[in-house]
Amino acid sequence: MSSREIAGKVVEFDEEGFLANPADWDKSIAEALAEEIGIAPLEEGHWKVIEFSRADFAETGEVPTLRRVTKQAGVPTKQIYKLFPKGPAKKMALVSGLGKPTGCI
Repeated sequence: MSSREIAGKVVEFDEEGFLANPADWDKSIAEALAEEIGIAPLEEGHWKVIEFSRADFAETGEVPTLRRVTKQAGVPTKQIYKLFPKGPAKKMALVSGLGKPTGCI
């Protein structure tokens, strides 16, 4: 793990670049992470996915899968790929301040 400054805060990240503690997350961190991975600015669709992911994680203790987001949040797969291109599950989790999704290589 390593600490680094992002959005004016010093937070811990794991070796793969995910936030070590989801409680350290806030919207300014989400916006900074989105910019780092090239999906900024965050739009309404992004926030719908992010807010669902964080709420689902708080309820289940697990990072939601792509399928769960499409079914439970009602966001079509095509739209998720447009919002979070080239590896949407990882990018959704990263920007949501959650750990790496289970099953991701």
